[in-house]
Amino acid sequence: MNSIENKRPRGRPRGFEFEPAIRLGQYLFHEHGYESVSVASISEAIGITPPSFYAAFKSKSAFFEDALRLYSATAMPLDRFLIPGQSPLIALTDMLRVAALTYAAHPQRRGCLLLEHARSEATDWGITATRIMEENRDRVRAFLEASHVPSPEWPTDYVATIMLGLSAASREGWDSERLSVVAEAAAAGLDQFL
Repeated sequence: MNSIENKRPRGRPRGFEFEPAIRLGQYLFHEHGYESVSVASISEAIGITPPSFYAAFKSKSAFFEDALRLYSATAMPLDRFLIPGQSPLIALTDMLRVAALTYAAHPQRRGCLLLEHARSEATDWGITATRIMEENRDRVRAFLEASHVPSPEWPTDYVATIMLGLSAASREGWDSERLSVVAEAAAAGLDQFL
């Protein structure tokens, strides 16, 4: 997360580390949603004062974007799946399998932080989540193009739709076993697009 640390101003509290602070905020946003998490609650969780929070992160929305990017890079790291030369079928199947396990891994943080916040698309935080989600879809599409898949937009949309469904079902309380059955069935349908 050095890119986040490098863009931050000097003067942060001694011993203050950005990535662990952002991860704590990520957990709060995932458990309670953007609207229900205040700067005061984030500051308290991190162990700093609200003025220090604003000095370090500028705003709640900027902090939220950092939290979304950290989530995207760690919960479902696309670099783990989209390896040049990797079979598209294997890459996309692995993405679906990991999504099924990840979305139900924690009882208070169910579903995908990005996908669930993108549902509020008319809000600043929904627009931010949608933008990052689209960046991720573009990366999948580019991987499929580089893999010479004839119509890369179709498998990209198919996987995105399945992941939306897995996230929503997880939020409804489906466990990882039930989600995994759906992910496997969806993976079996990938052949028609590849």
